[in-house]
Amino acid sequence: MLYRVQRAVGAVEHPRSNRFLAALPPDDLAVLSPHLRTVLLERGVILHEAGGDIEQVYFPHDGLVSLVAVMRSGATVETASVGRNGIIGATAALGSRCAFGRAVVQLPGTAAWIPAAQLYAAAKESNAIRDLAVRYNDFLIAQIQQSVACNALHALEARLCRWLLQTHDCVDGGMVPLTQEFLAQMLGVRRTTVTIAARVLQSAGMIRYRRGLVQIVDRPALEKATCECYATVRQNLDKTLRPSPVHVTRCYRGLQGESLGAI
Repeated sequence: MLYRVQRAVGAVEHPRSNRFLAALPPDDLAVLSPHLRTVLLERGVILHEAGGDIEQVYFPHDGLVSLVAVMRSGATVETASVGRNGIIGATAALGSRCAFGRAVVQLPGTAAWIPAAQLYAAAKESNAIRDLAVRYNDFLIAQIQQSVACNALHALEARLCRWLLQTHDCVDGGMVPLTQEFLAQMLGVRRTTVTIAARVLQSAGMIRYRRGLVQIVDRPALEKATCECYATVRQNLDKTLRPSPVHVTRCYRGLQGESLGAI
């Protein structure tokens, strides 16, 4: 595992490619924008360690970061995942700087980056940033609870479908770079068990799998075969990132102003 984040590559040109940032009203996003920088994240990089301090906060543009629970034996299992729909280190906006799980990059990509202290300062200045951070933290807790229930109650094939769909949502195109060893770690099962489940999905024409690469062939079939957890998590996320009433009111007033000015 790598513990060093890759180098910054410059200012963030398109912050709204991340849904968390896109959900902020323009004035509140402007509070963050001057402090955002783009970083490259490589597979295996650990952004936060469980129990460690949150020094930086990340808003992925693409790729995938897993939040995992780590046992004393070193065994890991995923409890939540974050892609371009979310934020890693949201508790820092509320003043909590302790990471409750390991955050590790599973699919490489880019992210907007900001010092945790700067995000906290911005949240004190902007109610919209703070409120969205609260809602997103609530969503993460709900996702973790759903993951616990899913791992305990649902068949492996359905859970694998859910994980593939969540991963597909975070990448462009139908090709997903995943190894069976990685899938086994995330799902908390043996590698041979994942091999059997993947063959079932491939035989059904849902995916094509070759070493280190999964191609999503029939997404609608995957959505039918997955458990209820995929839709539940996605619906909760959409509610979380829905523009706040303040945001809607500002936009409506802006449109009114434009209409009046045009008369």
